[in-house]
Amino acid sequence: MTRHGVMIGFVLLAFVTGCAQIDYVRNASELVKAADWSQMETVEVSLAEYSFSPSSLYFVKGTPYKLTIKNDGSKKHYFTASTFFKSIATRKAQTDAAEIKAPYFHALEVFPDKSIDLYFIPVKTGRFDLLCTIDGHADAGMMGSIFVE
Repeated sequence: MTRHGVMIGFVLLAFVTGCAQIDYVRNASELVKAADWSQMETVEVSLAEYSFSPSSLYFVKGTPYKLTIKNDGSKKHYFTASTFFKSIATRKAQTDAAEIKAPYFHALEVFPDKSIDLYFIPVKTGRFDLLCTIDGHADAGMMGSIFVE
């Protein structure tokens, strides 16, 4: 996929229509602006056939993070965690080709041998489901959990 001659190795799906009816972090921009991003922690997760590695991700409420999502597989994969995405203050998603800002994301699709960084602050605690929504991938075991304490 190209745009103006630049190869784009990912697709972001941001479902923000009807936001007034969706329970996402409303003061996200204030939280992002107040955060000390020089103190952010970096967490990496690898996507492959058919797994997330690690399959459990752990975050601390109020801490700024950069989550690097790398596709080390030979097929495209989704990082789908819509309930988690609605519980964080999102700063941006970024690759070497783009920077995307939205109140929240529903899923991140990462093509083979590509990666995307998600900058965020966990706001709500709990356990959140993570899966790849491509047909058959979750059934093959591409599921995980995200924990915020």
